[in-house]
Amino acid sequence: MQTQTITGDRAPNATPPGPRMLPARLRGLSTAAWERISFAVLSLVALIAFLAVPTYPIYDSEYYLVWGRQILQGHLPTFAVFDGPTEHPLAVAFGTALGVFDANTALRLVVLGAVISFLLVAAGTYRLARTAFTPAVGVVAVLLLLTRFNFEYLAARGYVDVTYVAAIVWAAALEVERPRRGTPVFALLLIAELIRPDAWLLAGLYWLWCAPPASWHQRISWAAITVCAPIAWVAIDWAVTGQPLFSLHSTQDTAVALGRTVPLAQVPAETGHYLVTLVKSPVLVGAVGGIVLSIWFVPRRMVMPVVILIAGIGTFVVIAAAGLSVIDRYLLMPSVMLLVFCAFGLAGWTMLERGRLRRLWALAAAALVAFGVYDAATTLSVAKIETDLGFRNQGQTSLVAILDNPKVKAALRCGPVSVPDHKLRPDVMLLTDRGPSGVIDRNQARYEAATHGDYALTREERRSGVAIYPLGLAVITYGIVSSTDDALDQVPGQLPGFHYLATTQYYAAYARC
Repeated sequence: MQTQTITGDRAPNATPPGPRMLPARLRGLSTAAWERISFAVLSLVALIAFLAVPTYPIYDSEYYLVWGRQILQGHLPTFAVFDGPTEHPLAVAFGTALGVFDANTALRLVVLGAVISFLLVAAGTYRLARTAFTPAVGVVAVLLLLTRFNFEYLAARGYVDVTYVAAIVWAAALEVERPRRGTPVFALLLIAELIRPDAWLLAGLYWLWCAPPASWHQRISWAAITVCAPIAWVAIDWAVTGQPLFSLHSTQDTAVALGRTVPLAQVPAETGHYLVTLVKSPVLVGAVGGIVLSIWFVPRRMVMPVVILIAGIGTFVVIAAAGLSVIDRYLLMPSVMLLVFCAFGLAGWTMLERGRLRRLWALAAAALVAFGVYDAATTLSVAKIETDLGFRNQGQTSLVAILDNPKVKAALRCGPVSVPDHKLRPDVMLLTDRGPSGVIDRNQARYEAATHGDYALTREERRSGVAIYPLGLAVITYGIVSSTDDALDQVPGQLPGFHYLATTQYYAAYARC
């Protein structure tokens, strides 16, 4: 039945019939040539956006730069940070490589790395969908990816998760092209393993898939690559903190402190909620339809994408069971697979012979597109995106300006800098070239006051130094403002004896010498 309705597996690089309105030279281009041109155009647009709309990384990525600088200065990185991120070996190595640049340049290069990773995600998604299905499905999959603005936002904020997804998508694409490909796929999975431990399970499953027909030499080599990342992670934690499982335990503690854990009974609902957040309801509906249609028409082609989908959701459940943070970013990988299946639901009808079934499928795809357009028109807030991205640029500029103010620079010699929240701490550490003791998190001091009855800023830190306070949008992002008691110290002028120095758009500085 399938061979009667499917038009056949056209080679990925076969020349498609060119649109008649295009010049003859362009109509004669092969699919491979169109792919190169499209990727070049997408890369150019991404570069222009990177330069035209400057953004800066999330505090996780800033800490990788802080740790990298400490390593270059001959010190052990301070992984034990209040509400700090989990160390990721590859991210720390990248931060170390960027340590030779000044703070602002290094911060922008982190974002550039994430943007490049996003381009690789787009290219890998196309290649996976094209190889598993058709070039048309690949094009639709990339269009869906480009219109899921959560993905671009993560790249604009320098999230390391984007690089993780790029490695997994390309590993899946290479495996679909040639099953049991082996070493190249294991190498990509190793990159992913050094970024997120989720990939350990996927790499282990891939070894089990490749091992049976392989030689003993290949089995041992691939096993060595697979276990390299867990061993490196444990060894780094042990060498730096003296605790082999420090990353696991600190991540669990942070997840509890930030309220990011959920009971296993709530995981299915949270999974559905986060998938809708990442890909939106129309895409989720289309993905379910695409999975059903692919099982019916091309069951062998859909195996790899569905394995990645199941593995991604499975690791998300494992994360929840381990008491780790349950957040939407941890579903990025299965979300990309949902985009691929939705693309098949939208464009898979092009694989059918002309007839009623093809027309019905095409009409259903058109209805789904209309649903997607309506959903975007009623839920997408362009103003919110512009405001947030604008703050990422203006907020950083304001912070640099306040710290570069001559009065503030002079007062920096008087003592440590205190900041409102843990998210601002690594940024100030980088910009002032100070260690952990030189930048104090007032939120941490509040926590210590509540749990230990001792407030850090009642000692030397309270008597002198510079205090940075958030203003405007920075209050929402970096500060919890309250005047219920002076222990909060989040309202400008709360610290006794501190006098006003300067103000920028988003920050105010006070000092006492």
